[in-house]
Amino acid sequence: MNAKSVKRVGVVLGAAALGVGVLGAPAQADPTGFRPVVAVGSDTTQEVMNGISAAGSLIGSYDATGSATIDTRSAAGVCDSVARPNGSSAGISALVADIAAGTNCIDAARSSRGPKDTSTNDLSWVKLAKDAVTVAVRTDSGLINHSFTKAQLQSIYQCSTTVINVPGVGNITLNPLLPQAGSGTRTYWATEMGINDVTPPSCVKDTNGGQPVQEHDGRALLNQGDLMPFSIAQYIAQVNGVAPDRLGDADVRPIGGVAPYTAEFKLNTAFPIVRDVYNVVKTTRLGETNIAAAFVGTGSEACDSAVIETYGFGPLADCGSVAFTGKN
Repeated sequence: MNAKSVKRVGVVLGAAALGVGVLGAPAQADPTGFRPVVAVGSDTTQEVMNGISAAGSLIGSYDATGSATIDTRSAAGVCDSVARPNGSSAGISALVADIAAGTNCIDAARSSRGPKDTSTNDLSWVKLAKDAVTVAVRTDSGLINHSFTKAQLQSIYQCSTTVINVPGVGNITLNPLLPQAGSGTRTYWATEMGINDVTPPSCVKDTNGGQPVQEHDGRALLNQGDLMPFSIAQYIAQVNGVAPDRLGDADVRPIGGVAPYTAEFKLNTAFPIVRDVYNVVKTTRLGETNIAAAFVGTGSEACDSAVIETYGFGPLADCGSVAFTGKN
């Protein structure tokens, strides 16, 4: 039994011991029917936003992957074939394009990164929850017991460290991976690693075995030297069974000796690489009835702390507040 399976069994037994029901099946991938507020973009927050959508009545959240196009409005027309955005940057770009075209097919972009350009206040990044990001490796890799530091990971992603010697295993040639272009986690991790997410160093790849690396999909890890960034909230949700299980043989690692999750299998908010995640909307729409009720303030539909914790994220005391303004 691999580490992921052992962990899942432990979570289920722990829930039973506490008299807590085992968590249900993953929420609907795309909404059935049409909702007043359409959100697209981030893979990281798609399941928690699906859960929020299922618990509420306003937000229709469309996954980062699936069919090539989505239908976001009930009336026939241009919104029948919106290209599905895969990732935070892709979602934000789709929102910007929709605003420019005036088609009103998209209302918000899920984002796991802040703005790249803060020179304008065109868009507002509204706080949703707390997440953290660590490195994932294969459970059958010699790296599974290696103690990474942030400085060492930066050296690996800058191609300065290319081999690690693991006692009892020997030298392991490293293959650092980044998620697909358009991913907010790609942008965030590249910033933390001190590299450019558009043109990363030559040893850093966003394909493996001829296939694109989709964020938080551990099946991209094919060999013992492979490593990739992974949302800890996504990992918890996948192990708990409230998000589709894409872990494959991946397991997340401590950084600097700090565990990615607590003994209760919740996000460790003291982790050294921690971030907020957001919903991005046009700034001038923040006061609109549906947009405000969906995203603005702690009482908004998106700030359902019970759902947020169920999906592995940490609740924020200032959920629903504007963290940044920018344009992309």
